[in-house]
Amino acid sequence: MSEPTLALCIPAYNAAWCLPRLLESAAAQTVPFDEVVVYDDCSPDDQVAVAERFGARVVRGEVNVGCSAGKNRLAEATDCDWVHFHDADDELKPMFVEEAWKWMALGDEAPDVVLFSYEERDNETGSPIDTRRFDDAALRADPVAYTIREQVNPFCGIYRRSAFLAVGGYDLDPDVLYNEDVAFHCRMARAGLSFRADPAVTVINHRVMNSMSQANGAKCVRAQYHVMRKAAEHALPQHQPLVAGRLWEIAGVAGSYLDWGTADAALRLARQLGGPVPGAGAGSAAFRAVATVAPRSALRFRERVVRALRPQLRTSNG
Repeated sequence: MSEPTLALCIPAYNAAWCLPRLLESAAAQTVPFDEVVVYDDCSPDDQVAVAERFGARVVRGEVNVGCSAGKNRLAEATDCDWVHFHDADDELKPMFVEEAWKWMALGDEAPDVVLFSYEERDNETGSPIDTRRFDDAALRADPVAYTIREQVNPFCGIYRRSAFLAVGGYDLDPDVLYNEDVAFHCRMARAGLSFRADPAVTVINHRVMNSMSQANGAKCVRAQYHVMRKAAEHALPQHQPLVAGRLWEIAGVAGSYLDWGTADAALRLARQLGGPVPGAGAGSAAFRAVATVAPRSALRFRERVVRALRPQLRTSNG
């Protein structure tokens, strides 16, 4: 039996400024990647020249399609058994491939998805912010529940390529844009793929100011609603309360942006799914009591109170 192979897959747009950092970290691996592929999403900068200078294979798009479609095309472009997607502005620790190999070497016994721990650092200063670790026992027990509850990003995982392609990869529905990573992992879990978590910290996630998600908060919340709407369509009875809980959270955040259309849609679906009304910090009992019978009114009243008493919490939300 041949040894498993791993491709580093990088969707990129206007990434000439950060690609050298990532590609240098890829070249410094204690065990090399079998292939490094960059998808050029019709970028106007010179990222193609940068990628080729570091020896990466470049797949060129004919029109700008976005990050999700770029990842799908990268998975189709490589012949490697496993893929690792990495944002162009992040970085790998030297032992990433070495740690990945421990799982890949299990062959057919390996899970379909392995999530590694990662560091978060400020992109400007390099200062550490946090370390993210995933719960291996929870992932093994119920990956559907875990992917509903948790934000999982692809820059910390390896994916069996055949499984990725079999489930259709990333969901290209425009409604889930800005929350496409959660949509992707929920789709993978619903398809029955097996997940594991490895405690090894193998990735550095650089927090970049004015990133797409930071600059589009309201759009992110609407996308979260549509991801949970799709989760609700497929939810087993034991998962319906989890989806309902997330929808209550989404309704509250949508209200903070005064997006009452999204908030009300989330509330309607949450009530259809059942489950208790969640708390809301101080005054939770009163909020639950009112929200149980008049959720729209409760949410609007709470938002008015927040804006009146703590307006600084809403300066960035409109």
